[in-house]
Amino acid sequence: MSKIQGSAFQLKVWNYLKKIPKGKVCTYGDIAEYIGTKGSARTVGYAMNNSHSKDVPAHRVVNRKGLLTGKHHFDGTNLMQQLLESEGIEVIENQIQNLDSVYWDPTKEL
Repeated sequence: MSKIQGSAFQLKVWNYLKKIPKGKVCTYGDIAEYIGTKGSARTVGYAMNNSHSKDVPAHRVVNRKGLLTGKHHFDGTNLMQQLLESEGIEVIENQIQNLDSVYWDPTKEL
């Protein structure tokens, strides 16, 4: 099995993403804060752009309002939404519905 390669920051982000349970979402800011780089949500997004071929559930990360802001980095026009919906998450017009019910807070779960 080949080892996933990336920068130390990318590896932190990708390892964190693997902890998000199926049917749950968190935000770019959550990830940044949890890995000790509060305020670097945009940099987390950049790291996620390179994660799609690495068996990382990047589709489970949305902006703080529940918008699918990273959807253009997925193959196909609606792949991110389709992946979320396959996990039971309702999405209407690129926004998670009932965000509070599917939000995963890493500080309470780990």
